[in-house]
Amino acid sequence: MIRTTLVCALVLLLVFVVGGYFWIGSRLTTTEAFSDYPGRPEETPGTDWLLVGSDSREGLTAAERKRLATGSVGGRRTDTVMLLHIPRDGRPTLVSLPRDSYVPIDGHGRNKLNAAYAFGGPELLVKTVEQVTGIRIDHYMEIGFGGFVDIVDAIGGVEICVKQNIKDPKAGINLKKGCQVMDGGTALGYVRTRATGAIPDLERTQRQRQFLAALVSKAASPGTLLNPFSSVPLALSAADAVTVDPGTGPIDLLRLALAMRDKPISTAVPIGALPTINGMAVVKWDTEKALRLFNALKEDRPVPKDVLSNK
Repeated sequence: MIRTTLVCALVLLLVFVVGGYFWIGSRLTTTEAFSDYPGRPEETPGTDWLLVGSDSREGLTAAERKRLATGSVGGRRTDTVMLLHIPRDGRPTLVSLPRDSYVPIDGHGRNKLNAAYAFGGPELLVKTVEQVTGIRIDHYMEIGFGGFVDIVDAIGGVEICVKQNIKDPKAGINLKKGCQVMDGGTALGYVRTRATGAIPDLERTQRQRQFLAALVSKAASPGTLLNPFSSVPLALSAADAVTVDPGTGPIDLLRLALAMRDKPISTAVPIGALPTINGMAVVKWDTEKALRLFNALKEDRPVPKDVLSNK
């Protein structure tokens, strides 16, 4: 009797897991992000993700846009661009690519990195990142404002230690210095605000990496994954919130979460200068250091310590 009950329980568990896998997979929104083109980088060791936060307000009501202080701008632009390299062994590396990076964009000359998305969507953005880094992207994931808020709220908020008081009506936040649990709306304002630092956009990339690491660490913790009252809402929120390339499924997203739980090395592309070109304030990379950074990732080697940055 006990043996029969155990077998039945295992069968039901298997059915639940397999059924849940296909159900979650069916809810994922996909977008074409990769294209074959002459000179595309060859596959490299490890796994490389392009993580994109867009400023899409899609799905937000007028009341929600007001509450979250997102404004009502239409369309989508890249608000955050990060490259995550998951090595075969060792800690992952999370690299911020400032959206104002001045880079060559195929068919459009040189412009800000986020212009690639505006010109040609995910495909041109991925192509641009591949061409300037020499790294072939394996997976693409994008999330808008509403999805970000839903995921944070699904796990009951995330604890973040704020380095200074931040008051920014444009981002809808009034934060005091110190560690605190942020709900989705507060977290969105925290990663979006430009009201800190001498170079606001570079300060933002640091906060974005900090928050992403804390968010995924909590989402992938046993306390979340083993608790159906948190793991199921999280899975549903994540499936509805993110847009991925057609080759990315629930297992890939789980691997991403588990990799981020390993406390990735967090850095930004080394900056060489911050000039104004054609009336635009742009970020120019330190070419020599940036190449050393990307070559190390491409070859699945540890990144040289002298090119790591907290900015």
